[in-house]
Amino acid sequence: MSAILEGLLFCWKKNTDYGPKLVADLSEEQMLWQPAPSDMAPSNHPAWVFSHLNVYLPVIECLIRGESFEDPRDHRFGMLSRPESDPQIYSGKEELIETFQRGHEQIAELLSSCDDAVFEQPVHLPRWAAVMPQVGSALPYLMLNHENQHLGQLSAWRRIQGLPSV
Repeated sequence: MSAILEGLLFCWKKNTDYGPKLVADLSEEQMLWQPAPSDMAPSNHPAWVFSHLNVYLPVIECLIRGESFEDPRDHRFGMLSRPESDPQIYSGKEELIETFQRGHEQIAELLSSCDDAVFEQPVHLPRWAAVMPQVGSALPYLMLNHENQHLGQLSAWRRIQGLPSV
């Protein structure tokens, strides 16, 4: 396995562990806490963050396999969605974390069987292909930049709520 693939997997496995730690001490109610009323400043609370990140797990698998996939933009928890306070909208904490970890493990296993040719495959979503024409751009963006941005939001969210750092 190349150093690039090893590095990508190393970071991915770090997120696999870090994400669940960010919510391990939270109740179901806390998963929906907002620092300000949702009509004023809807911050990305933990239930939304994990719902959102979990949308991209099958997308990442499709990218690795060289398959087409539906644009996640319009998904219930895609980039156009907003965090809401209604608990009926979200899966429970346990299910969200289980999906996150299982998806991470499946992607790590799939990527472990690849070589650097995976990075040369085209991205089949036209909107993304315009800025990330190959999987070599899309995977690091989704697996590292996008996911770390949202996990960082949860880290800051914890501090705003008066919770200890992880």
